[in-house]
Amino acid sequence: MINLTLYKKEWKKNWVTLIIFLAVLTMYVTMIISMFDPEMGDSLRTMAESMPEVFAAFGMADVGTTLIEFITGYLYGILLTAFPAVYIIIVSNRLVAKYVDDGSMAYLLSVPEKRTKIVVTQAFFLISGLVAMVLYVIAVILLTSQILFPGKMDIAALIRVNVGIMGVWIMMGGVCFMSSCIFNESRRAVGASSAFVVYSLLVQMVSQVGEKFENLKYATPLTLFQIDELIANTGLAWILCGIMYLAGVICFVAGILVFRKKDLPI
Repeated sequence: MINLTLYKKEWKKNWVTLIIFLAVLTMYVTMIISMFDPEMGDSLRTMAESMPEVFAAFGMADVGTTLIEFITGYLYGILLTAFPAVYIIIVSNRLVAKYVDDGSMAYLLSVPEKRTKIVVTQAFFLISGLVAMVLYVIAVILLTSQILFPGKMDIAALIRVNVGIMGVWIMMGGVCFMSSCIFNESRRAVGASSAFVVYSLLVQMVSQVGEKFENLKYATPLTLFQIDELIANTGLAWILCGIMYLAGVICFVAGILVFRKKDLPI
């Protein structure tokens, strides 16, 4: 199904990038959790009321009173969407478009492997890196919460929210990987991927500023990630999650099919 040699090669080439992103995420996660104090709820609400547009844009209009509500409000609104998106853009470009752009794809395709197996391996590597990232984030949150606030974390809700954020990453990963498969030049692949991510984030932020822009939420796929619904474990949350995963898979498959058929400048 995949080329194991190529898969291992990608890990050797990209593990430092993943570690850097995980280190930064660790810093933010531990810092945010350490800030939790149920008695600060009134102070935070006062701050939110003084700068409603700013807090709303970053998904922090209502940080809640429980630990799970606090960390999802501060971490999952923008940070755990935008930061991993940068990793996705960088790595997805490296996996296909950069090989084509610098001529290395000729070497990859010179081995006795079908083109499909090569590109499926690259897609599998990107997805496995995202799985590693989400598992790491869950572990850091649980460990930090247990040390600082033992027994306060709603573990089931945390896992549900992370299933949702993984859907966001898979959806973004699918679009960025498809872009990498479509374009032969790295700059074009990165440009298209970045445009999608920036557009999605900006529209999401603007749609949260006030009722005037509320309908803009229907113009960004990030609306499918409903944190409160996931915490409440509603049926709607899982339907929207399913749509994100399906969209991501469709984009990955589309990218693979495009790469199989297109003429490569090698």
